[in-house]
Amino acid sequence: MSDNLFDLTGKRALITGAVHGLGMAMAKGLGHAGAELIINNHTPDMLDVAKKEYESEGLKVHTYVFDVTDDHAVKEHIDLIEKEVGSIDILINNAGIIKRVLMEDMETKDFRAVIDVDLVGPFIVSKYVGRKMIARRAGKIININSMMSELGRSTVSAYAAAKGGLKMLTKNMATEWAKYNIQTNGIGPGYFATSQTAPLRVNGHPFNDFIISRTPANRWGDPEDLQGAAIFLSSKASDFVNGQIIYVDGGILATIGKPSNED
Repeated sequence: MSDNLFDLTGKRALITGAVHGLGMAMAKGLGHAGAELIINNHTPDMLDVAKKEYESEGLKVHTYVFDVTDDHAVKEHIDLIEKEVGSIDILINNAGIIKRVLMEDMETKDFRAVIDVDLVGPFIVSKYVGRKMIARRAGKIININSMMSELGRSTVSAYAAAKGGLKMLTKNMATEWAKYNIQTNGIGPGYFATSQTAPLRVNGHPFNDFIISRTPANRWGDPEDLQGAAIFLSSKASDFVNGQIIYVDGGILATIGKPSNED
């Protein structure tokens, strides 16, 4: 087995929306494995802050402002990136939103907004990056799915619909593009300790207790726990892996749960 199986030196990776949280953690993992990073956001302010964070760790990063749901803007910027930075070898479709509203109370426009960012966005970006990967007969695409690709939960009807659709889009991309030596897979994060979940992770909070009891690993995930899967799916180690979703969830999807009186 090659010593360089997981080495990403010389590769360029576009990670959409990687300005904080899980996207930034995965991007840092790829960067420390040798990849040159390209990140985007729809506004410049967060990009400026994120770039400083990446550079503070000695990572090479390029930033671009565009909206993943804007077909014309995406095509224009993918062309620009390939001209200014070079070929995109790895794409991680990470940009996403969620609106927590009971289905009966959700406005149709809000449902559509979530579908647009979380499902149509990955389609648009993958289409334009994929065309260039097809021409080169090489590429790695990783869609960021969710446990909601498999399970429902109250107040996330739009998100679950989008992530369920993204799971099947991932499989269909693999079906169509595997013959071009493009591997398309997904990562489904479980519940992670991020700034967004901080208010829920207080000891004694009902949701914190629920997640700890529901997760066989008995803890929230650390964002760095996603780096291994991201590096694997971006590297030569996954050259014959296609159409798979790797759930990084501490075992939640593997179990029905445990009784409240079980240790």
